Amino acid sequence: MKLQFKNRVVSLPGGNHFLTRKNPQPFRVHSLPQTLEMVTESGHSKRPMCPSCSKPTRLCLCTRLKIPCLKNSVAVTILQHSLEKKHPLNSTRIASIGLQNLSVISVSDVNYEAQFLIRLLNSNLEIGSHALDEKTPPLIKDSNFDSNADVSFTIEKYGTNCPFQNQDLSKLFGSRATIDDIRKGILVKKLQRKPLKGSSEYQELEEFEVAVPLGSVLLFPSENSIGVEDIDFEVKNLIVLDGTWAKAKRMYNENPWLKVLPHVKLDVEKLSLYSEVRHQPKAGYLSTIESIVYALKAVGEEDSEGLDHLLDVFESMVGDQRRCKDDRLRLRLSNCDSNLDECS
Repeated sequence: MKLQFKNRVVSLPGGNHFLTRKNPQPFRVHSLPQTLEMVTESGHSKRPMCPSCSKPTRLCLCTRLKIPCLKNSVAVTILQHSLEKKHPLNSTRIASIGLQNLSVISVSDVNYEAQFLIRLLNSNLEIGSHALDEKTPPLIKDSNFDSNADVSFTIEKYGTNCPFQNQDLSKLFGSRATIDDIRKGILVKKLQRKPLKGSSEYQELEEFEVAVPLGSVLLFPSENSIGVEDIDFEVKNLIVLDGTWAKAKRMYNENPWLKVLPHVKLDVEKLSLYSEVRHQPKAGYLSTIESIVYALKAVGEEDSEGLDHLLDVFESMVGDQRRCKDDRLRLRLSNCDSNLDECS
């Protein structure tokens, strides 16, 4: 682990529902060229895809969403595992086109090493709205970020600390002074490092740069998590990990800066709408969009009906997947019956 500090002294410690509307709101309507734009899906399929929601055009979600999109007062930052985006049941796509104050950051596994640069913020930072688009620039761009970083450290695969001067990252982030400073707001930059073939040198690629302002909380169940009702400050930014539970845990362990943030958990025993088509470990383990909706409600987001509508769209997406699954099953059974008839 490599630690670097600038002008700072840190003491290390010693030791499921579908709602009907009486007054339905207008739905989001895209222009015909936008909705029917032919986007070739990578792989074997050549189906036309919607460029906004990344679903096949016949299952497009955009026209199911109301206009205008919900202007959430509490910002949402989604750290999405890089392998999750193209999953047909990924629900972040609903949040990305249904919430106005949203940022989606793609996060990859650490295969060799990753370096993190953290800079403390001296003032409140307003998070901007970003679509689910890998080409979208980071929230903050600073050409002098590397040289102005207050803390830098390197981790290996699975979040293992790189040893450096016998320092321990957990002890550093266990410092009360450090935690207080970080919770006032930080900028985090992650660089992926991999060895060059035939060389002892490493290639560095910037993966993300994200702003974490004052009032940020991480929605993640850990031993340090508290209920939303126990929060004693105004929540301004909700950070959510998007991926299977195995991927989410890996992102959590490979991004140690997350562990310093206040953790919150949902007291929800609902069975996810996912349960019909995607394995969920147990009740209370929800999809990303369900988690966002329930968390925003819990912290006081006022547009409850607008949030419920996002769940309506999610339920319809799950219904689409269930019907496709049933159709494939019927087709297989039909083919098996035909083959048996030919053999009899």
